[in-house]
Amino acid sequence: MSEITDDALNIAERWTGEGRAIALATVVETWGSAPRPAGSQLVIDSDGNFEGSVSGGCVEGAVVFEAVEAIETGAPKMLEFGIADEAAWEVGLSCGGKIRVYVQPVARA
Repeated sequence: MSEITDDALNIAERWTGEGRAIALATVVETWGSAPRPAGSQLVIDSDGNFEGSVSGGCVEGAVVFEAVEAIETGAPKMLEFGIADEAAWEVGLSCGGKIRVYVQPVARA
């Protein structure tokens, strides 16, 4: 596991121990050039606080938004982000790559 993944899991454990409702977002696939490799994780709480990284730019903001919704509904989500090279900088996929991110709400401890 990467250091960022280890950190996200440690934070997830701490936050659930504090009684926070959280979701864990994990990069499950990448195609082409992507900012973060598969296995990268982001932990998000119901207030939108987050630690870790799954991408950057607008993609990470979109993942946080979807994670808060997943916490509220209790339903996991598979998110896919990709963009043509000419618009890639605007959403944080600067090299035109694609990523798939799984967002899983986590039960409180």
